[in-house]
Amino acid sequence: MSHGLFGGLTNYGDRDFARYLRRSFARSMGVSGPLLDGPIVGIAATGSDFNNCHRAMPELVDAVSRGVLAAGGLPRVFPTISLGEVFLNPTSMMFRNLMAMDTEEMIRAQPMDAVVLIGGCDKTVPAQLMGAVSANIPAVQLVTGPMSTGRYRGERLGACTDCRRFWGRYRAGEISAGEIGGIEGNLAVTAGTCAVMGTASTMASIAETLGMALPGTAAIPAVHSARLLAAEASGRAAMALTMNPITPRQVVTEKSVENALRVLMAVGGSTNAIIHLAAIAGRAGVTISLDRLNAISDETPVLVDLKPVGEGYMEDFFAAGGMGAVLRELKPLLHLDTLDVEGRTMEQRLDEPLDFVDRKVIHTLAAPVSAVGGLVALTGSLAPLGAILKRAAATESLFEIEGRAVVFENLEDLATRIDDPALDVMPSDVLVLKNAGPRAAAMPEAGYLPIPKKLAQQGVKDMVRISDARMSGTAFGTVVLHVTPESAVGGPLAAVRNGDRIRLSVKDRRIDLLVEADEVARRLSDHQLSPVPERGYAALYQRHVTQADRGCDFDFLMGR
Repeated sequence: MSHGLFGGLTNYGDRDFARYLRRSFARSMGVSGPLLDGPIVGIAATGSDFNNCHRAMPELVDAVSRGVLAAGGLPRVFPTISLGEVFLNPTSMMFRNLMAMDTEEMIRAQPMDAVVLIGGCDKTVPAQLMGAVSANIPAVQLVTGPMSTGRYRGERLGACTDCRRFWGRYRAGEISAGEIGGIEGNLAVTAGTCAVMGTASTMASIAETLGMALPGTAAIPAVHSARLLAAEASGRAAMALTMNPITPRQVVTEKSVENALRVLMAVGGSTNAIIHLAAIAGRAGVTISLDRLNAISDETPVLVDLKPVGEGYMEDFFAAGGMGAVLRELKPLLHLDTLDVEGRTMEQRLDEPLDFVDRKVIHTLAAPVSAVGGLVALTGSLAPLGAILKRAAATESLFEIEGRAVVFENLEDLATRIDDPALDVMPSDVLVLKNAGPRAAAMPEAGYLPIPKKLAQQGVKDMVRISDARMSGTAFGTVVLHVTPESAVGGPLAAVRNGDRIRLSVKDRRIDLLVEADEVARRLSDHQLSPVPERGYAALYQRHVTQADRGCDFDFLMGR
């Protein structure tokens, strides 16, 4: 098999001509002969003026290129789709699979012996890992890193847990329009991803745990010089992989996925990570059992005191010891024979000493933040194929409740009525949002339904909220998400009506609609799927997207 410049030759029916033509075009770029004869490392660059998280992309690309060149290889930068979380309509989730396809096909189609994938924003890292596992050539994940915190009137701020907290206060009338405007300019003040353990930082932690990112690189702030050193090291690591290949499917295995689930619980990570990890694992033919997820959650304490679960920010996590400290605490619970992109086992990595751990931020197994993991899976008559609750960010007094359903049929209905003074709602009710799942609405982060304004103004801070949507990893509250099957495809959620009783039991891991099965079936008997768009990516998406339990991937891209 050919490598370097002559890997995957364009087919003209004459291989020698293809070599001659490719080399002549490559020489037009002013690259010396010796470099053209050596290994090639692709660099997937995802900078975009619509992606604030990736503002430092040019510096990272240059640093990776330095690492490749220093190790004797030829770096070749190529663009792919970039997904800026808040700049996409209808939702970034709709385009994650498109980015994964772009990444996979460009890795496979272009001549490269290894690739460094640079991403950071919520959907970019999952998309790149999905594409890498499917393409299955040696790959190293490099994350852009979290932003540093800002300041406002003496208080430290970091998007976006703080933005939700202040917005809730604004809705409740506790702060003025002028003050919320001042806060707006201080929530996100540097390059990088959200400063808390939201989805982006959770996926960075998972990438490092899986072994796809270099040890110690998940939490380095975006503006820290160590981020550039990590980029350079990632380039050198990719060059090492050209000599001694380790493929993503050797790294992403059932055992490394279980390790990632443990870390997800220990860091109090994002609910979105369940969907993304299911999709990444699914590309390798690995499935995530909800029973196993619950067992891991019950065995794995929360060790990290960061927002939205705790008090700190990602810059504190980095200074406290980062993922290395967390993994060393979890060592008795981990599979130690998993392999990383440097060819080391987890055991070999964790045998190396760690200089310092700040126990105010990263707790010990013996004295955790919480004795059990941050997330649990629920099943029951309302969610036969599962739902997710972030119990670490929820109100414990709402864990065992039965309440009256207040139903919103879709996102438009929610926006129209949630603040209507005439809305029939009480603090003990259960807010239900339908038609916000993967098929209906590309699964937006709308599961964090706002507290109705008239209740917020009375001081109500939390209510049970249920939907087939997602929730930002920076959000908090007693929010049941990813109800599967979604309402749009005829799941039981579609049958819920105003006034129905719903029971949540975190202890029993159940979410139930207290309506007779025959009545539910009758209500669903005339349910019809919404029409599929006739053209474009939207048509492809709606025809092939799977439900949340399978990672919302496309059915034709999943591994066997």
